[in-house]
Amino acid sequence: MRWSVHIGRRRLLAAAGAGVAGGVAAGASPAAAAVPGGHAKPGLIPRIPVRTGMDRLAASGWDAVRGERIGVISNPTGVDRGYRHLVDRMHADGVLIGGVFGPEHGFRGSAQAGGSEGTGTDARTGLTVYDAYGATQARWAEMFTAAGVRTVVFDIQDVGARFYTYIWTLYDSMCAAARLGLRYVVLDRPNPIGGRAYGPMMTPAYTSGVGRKEIVQQHGMTVGELARYYNGELLPAEAGRPVRLDVIGCLGWTGRLRAGDTDLPWVLPSPNMPTPDTAIVYPGTGMFEGVATLSEGRGTTRPFELIGGPGFDYHWCDLASSYGLPGVEFREAYFTPTFNKFAGQICAGIEVKVTDQSVFDPIRTAVTMLVAARRFPAFAWRNDGGARPFWIDLLTGSARLRTMIDAGASPDEVVGAWGPELRAFDARRRRYLLYSRLGS
Repeated sequence: MRWSVHIGRRRLLAAAGAGVAGGVAAGASPAAAAVPGGHAKPGLIPRIPVRTGMDRLAASGWDAVRGERIGVISNPTGVDRGYRHLVDRMHADGVLIGGVFGPEHGFRGSAQAGGSEGTGTDARTGLTVYDAYGATQARWAEMFTAAGVRTVVFDIQDVGARFYTYIWTLYDSMCAAARLGLRYVVLDRPNPIGGRAYGPMMTPAYTSGVGRKEIVQQHGMTVGELARYYNGELLPAEAGRPVRLDVIGCLGWTGRLRAGDTDLPWVLPSPNMPTPDTAIVYPGTGMFEGVATLSEGRGTTRPFELIGGPGFDYHWCDLASSYGLPGVEFREAYFTPTFNKFAGQICAGIEVKVTDQSVFDPIRTAVTMLVAARRFPAFAWRNDGGARPFWIDLLTGSARLRTMIDAGASPDEVVGAWGPELRAFDARRRRYLLYSRLGS
């Protein structure tokens, strides 16, 4: 990895991992660290000050990219704390932008799940915006060449789950940039659910657009750390060499912090990720996209927190509650989605109410909900009209979770099955981490 090219870039980039120094000291409480002197002000909710990679690059006067023709991969989350977008600020400051590349949901965020905005001209800046959703590595190379870029800048807020597609936009664009000999700059942002890795590993037979490579379901890394992992572990084999990578890291963030702990503004990373609460549950309840007879809450005000279907009733909530999971309560819930599964139909099920984020485990919680739901006649896995593999297999990385639940395995048995692969991944990723994992 190339960490500096000239003095200005060295000053900005070399301390990408120095977020620990600007963050919370070992043993200090987040509340105490939020206010000078270590005392929270009465009546205020303390927040840890965090500077993102974009904040740091902007403060330098765009030093690390000025004078280069750049391409920007971003969406509505690429903003500063005043909600000004990276592209808008760079364009106004005279940074040479050859093209902008919009992922799923589009650059300005107007498209729903599985959609994009198409290729066209951005009304605000007049820049060409390329439709990059679902782009192959070959297509990425075509777009980079058409835009004439020499440096690619990535700034998108991830939410920490393998099946959230932006991290695969990152991977494929990095591979294309490596083959073309381009430089790649990641403007890092915190992982809103913290630095803990957990869940089953993706296996090669089940890779897809919701899981391109072998990482675990809750990867526990920022996009900057993932880029370093990709570059060290995966790109040499697929692209023939690593990309020339720079990560401009966060200051003040550590792996024990979650989105609600920091002073950063929350911008919807996608239309069905409205709040940090959604991100906390998503690595688990996102698996309900793989159940044909249960809505994952799309088309409601609480996507991924409301789970239910027309064929269920209060018995499911009662059974799930009987497991006594830590950090969560299940509320019997009824809702009518406005779109997606069961639009216009009354669904009965569960609202997931996180009561203690420090002990809440989203994947174990969702596994328990799935085990309980499987006992009801209405339950059916989604297989899209007979296509194989089942959608849940793509989300979880193999057929193991589905077949174990179908065979009557307990939640502990399902969760225990991925222990060895999780430990191996956790050990392998450590050399690429930039921030303290204190308490994660």
